[in-house]
Amino acid sequence: MTQVKKFWPILTGTHRYEKRLSTRGCGEGIIINAPILAYLIETDNGRILYDVGCDYAKIADEVKRKKFYENEEFPFGPPQMSEEQRLPNRLAELGLQKEDIDVVFCSHLHFDHAGGVCEFCGAEVHVHQKELEAFYEPADAAYFKEDVACPVNWHVYKGEYDLVPGVRAVETPGHTAGHMSMLIEMPKGSPILLCGDAADLCENLEKEIAPGLCWHDDEAMAIASIRKLKKLADETGAELWPNHDMHFFESKNRFPKWFE
Repeated sequence: MTQVKKFWPILTGTHRYEKRLSTRGCGEGIIINAPILAYLIETDNGRILYDVGCDYAKIADEVKRKKFYENEEFPFGPPQMSEEQRLPNRLAELGLQKEDIDVVFCSHLHFDHAGGVCEFCGAEVHVHQKELEAFYEPADAAYFKEDVACPVNWHVYKGEYDLVPGVRAVETPGHTAGHMSMLIEMPKGSPILLCGDAADLCENLEKEIAPGLCWHDDEAMAIASIRKLKKLADETGAELWPNHDMHFFESKNRFPKWFE
């Protein structure tokens, strides 16, 4: 029996970039406006945030913005994020404080998924062991070590597990070493399967195209994870939710209303 009560997708910012960053081998010259999302899951046993977006300070502060985003590693520049879009402010719209979050679950530790960890130092922060190792290498330029320059209550796992009944962490490596998706059994209606960056766009799922960035350029691993997600969706009746698809997000956005 699922312990899930309510579910919200939350827009925390946007990022304009060339589509090839989401679809490996294609999309060059096409600029997309991608949502940067967090997902709030309210359960009988506490509240979970799947991903926490960017660190607002690195975008709002001119010196930090130049250091982190205005360099050759980021040819498309920084994400767009307003003060209003900071997660504590979005939560306040729901009558919640950041202290009301019990678990932050990081799909992976890239800047647009884990940058906001600094806002939630009181929560458990769940991450795959391989992901934490890749972060500290760092395995690629999208990891910012300064994102965790605060006391982080790491809870490190090696495989798949249930956070609570009805919320399951699913291993989907490929985009990064320890990438995790999440299967959510809703109290009403079909389950929701959050792909994370295993599938940025609906196109990644429909055409089985790997993300533009793959850990160690292992495209086969990334495609295997896409196929795993599709198989799991078939077995459970879940709806697949790609992570950076603006059209898909806009079709689902109800905030501050919720899914149940």
